[in-house]
Amino acid sequence: MNTPAEPPVGRQTEPAADRAQAVRAADRAQAERAADRAQAGAAAGAQAGAAADRVQPAPVADPGRSGPAADRTHGDPAAAADDRRAVTGKRRIAFAAYTDEERMPGLLVLLRSLALADPAVCEDFLLLHPGLPDSAIEAARRLHPRIVPRRAESRLDAFRDTGYDTVIALGPGMVVLGSLLPLLALRTGVAAVPQPGPGGERAVLDDGLFVIQRQDVTRAVLDAAAEGGDGAVGRALTEAGLLEPLGTRYDFLAGRLYDDAPVPASTVVLRFEEDLLGEGAAPAGPAHEARERYETDDEAFRAAYCALRGPKHPELLLHCALPFPEGGRAPVDLVRQVAEVHRQQGRYDEAVALLTAVVADRPDLPRCHETLGISLMALSRYEEAEAHLLLATVSPDFAARAYGQLARLAWLLGRDADAHAYAREGLDADPADGNCHAWYVRTRTAPGAVTATGSAPAGEQLAHVALFADGQENAGDKVLPEAVRMCFGSDTGPARWHERSVHRLVDEPALEELNSRRGIVVGGGGLFLPDTAPNSNSGWQWNIADDVLARITAPLAVFAVGYNVFDGQRYRRERFAASLRALVAKSAFFGLRNHGSVDRVRELLPDELRDRVRYQPCPTTVARHLDPGLDDGPGPGDGPGRDDTVLINCAYDRAGLRFGHDYGHFLAETAAAVRAIGERAEVRYAAHMPADEKFVHDLRREHGTALPVEPLYLFSNDRIRELYRRTRLVIGMRGHAGMIPFGCGTPIISLVSHPKLAYFLSDIDRPDWGVSVHDRALGARLAERAAAVLDDHRAAVADVHGRQEHLWSVTRANLVELQGLFGLPDPFPGSPRVPGPRTAEPARGLHLPDTRTK
Repeated sequence: MNTPAEPPVGRQTEPAADRAQAVRAADRAQAERAADRAQAGAAAGAQAGAAADRVQPAPVADPGRSGPAADRTHGDPAAAADDRRAVTGKRRIAFAAYTDEERMPGLLVLLRSLALADPAVCEDFLLLHPGLPDSAIEAARRLHPRIVPRRAESRLDAFRDTGYDTVIALGPGMVVLGSLLPLLALRTGVAAVPQPGPGGERAVLDDGLFVIQRQDVTRAVLDAAAEGGDGAVGRALTEAGLLEPLGTRYDFLAGRLYDDAPVPASTVVLRFEEDLLGEGAAPAGPAHEARERYETDDEAFRAAYCALRGPKHPELLLHCALPFPEGGRAPVDLVRQVAEVHRQQGRYDEAVALLTAVVADRPDLPRCHETLGISLMALSRYEEAEAHLLLATVSPDFAARAYGQLARLAWLLGRDADAHAYAREGLDADPADGNCHAWYVRTRTAPGAVTATGSAPAGEQLAHVALFADGQENAGDKVLPEAVRMCFGSDTGPARWHERSVHRLVDEPALEELNSRRGIVVGGGGLFLPDTAPNSNSGWQWNIADDVLARITAPLAVFAVGYNVFDGQRYRRERFAASLRALVAKSAFFGLRNHGSVDRVRELLPDELRDRVRYQPCPTTVARHLDPGLDDGPGPGDGPGRDDTVLINCAYDRAGLRFGHDYGHFLAETAAAVRAIGERAEVRYAAHMPADEKFVHDLRREHGTALPVEPLYLFSNDRIRELYRRTRLVIGMRGHAGMIPFGCGTPIISLVSHPKLAYFLSDIDRPDWGVSVHDRALGARLAERAAAVLDDHRAAVADVHGRQEHLWSVTRANLVELQGLFGLPDPFPGSPRVPGPRTAEPARGLHLPDTRTK
């Protein structure tokens, strides 16, 4: 294709005015600055301003009764990612390129350069082709783990519905020299580089780079793509107001480099005329030298990728490193990196197999012994794990970290004295190690040293198996266990309840303790999660083997547990599914806290067990019916005692799965919402755990907005509930940042980054109370919905009360059945009220014990 001429870079400076529309340019500059700060995928999105004929973004889907989205599998179907994008609104992003057999060598160069320029990025790659045989596509598959072949007539078919929300269209004549992260963060229109013509005019060429937001593509653009040729698409984009101009560094024409001029250092994508890339056709020069670096064989490419420093994408690393070459010895650090990827993705047996061979007769590899010990712990091979973690402590650089894991291991096995000693050893190695300090505090008092006065006999107690938070751990996990106990009576303390952490191994003594109780309550909380305190006994958080579960004789109730797998999270379902079947068969009552969890768990069960799974709302959502002190009554105005505040909460665990490439967009949009809401009420930040405060720091640094912080992780349960009862609105990302205030009668708006938030809103028939963190108009939607709540707050509170009635009726019906199961009196005779509950003490610890695998 002939391209308009432009003054060569070697002779004349590039004009500065290669941007249009100042607002869009500012948005792109902000995205580029964020990428330069190495915040992967974190760039501010442009404001959403749709043309009249653009497709509007869909609201968060109502997931309550809908079937699951199709899981995408890359390799092992059992390791498929949990795909709930329809629920969370998460963008599907792909690179794309059109090639035929003649252009295939150029495509391979593009794939190599893409991986080496952005080693931490691995999105799907749409390989558009006119009908290539599988044998021709195999060469591309060897370079990229996520090749998606698709029949197409031309590269402009990337504008059509491909199943992706954002498509970055490249070409086999391109070489990627820099990071494309700023392009992944773009959110509006179609971005492209207008190339200068001979008369000074600028036009978008059909064979150039495009960043396509599918929902913005109009019928006129599709018609132009079908027509093709002579810049038709560029003209249609310009006429529709969809063009987002990019700087020439994202599509720099190699033909502009004359007189051996070097490639500008800022160049991100270098493009060659495809007819000049044939054998013997390419003249020498810096541009072609830049391209020749990627004209290597597969082995050299794989070696180059593995040798890169810095973060690498797990899938790309495994694809390039495995299988290790036969007959040669792979570098120890590379083997450890691969084993670490296996461990993080739940393939603990593969990690153990790799590292066992490496560390044989090698006590001088502390990092390998540490990773091996953690992987063995996840396989419940505790004695071997302890031996390897002890070997890791010989290095001063890793001693404290290894001792922290040893303390966790000993605690899991009920050896609190050993755990305390290990934590002390870790503090001797590094007095500033927070994890060792937390385990030192947690295990300072042996179990049973403090007993309740007048404790009931074991046969009159209920055993409670749950995640019990202490110190500065998650505030929601502190409130939840007490809320569960409040459903069964006013005494929620140790006199009537035998506490058993869900993570501790159920061995023979523990089994005997459980069986001696009146009954066993497991839950609530999102315990169906594979990577929090992983174990091979169950595949979820309760550390109990199937044969031990089978010998439980006390009545067993699973109460308000949630399926908490993240959107995009990969895990192996076999062990979990087998344990789940045994658990459902054994349980006299099996209640999950939202219909989304009910549906997901039923998918993993045989037909004869599915009907045993029922709905039991989280008890935090009916707190007003459990504690009369939380019911503000109708009252005048907004009800007595409410502060003129709005609370915001965000979550950062597994941030990549929550935000994808949209964190910068989320931050910019919420900053705008905070400013708008702040004109009507005081906006404060509710931190459920210390890590949540990242939002406050980022908001102040990036957007100059400061928020006062309410550290809920330091509060007692009563104070947490009182704070949520007194505010006017809560905008929360954590599940319990929505459920606790809702249970206290306070209106909520959920920031949906996890399916469970949408599941809860579906259960109360208020899906419009949720906004996806990926929503392009997030700021405007939050401000609008917050204003509606604040303008008619009394009606909003009444709506919350009305929504609670159904949850309470379901809970009461289930409790009647459970009272018969456990032989308990009805704690709510004639009235859904009980005396005020026993509350947890304020947090005293200074550090958070990390019970998860690091």
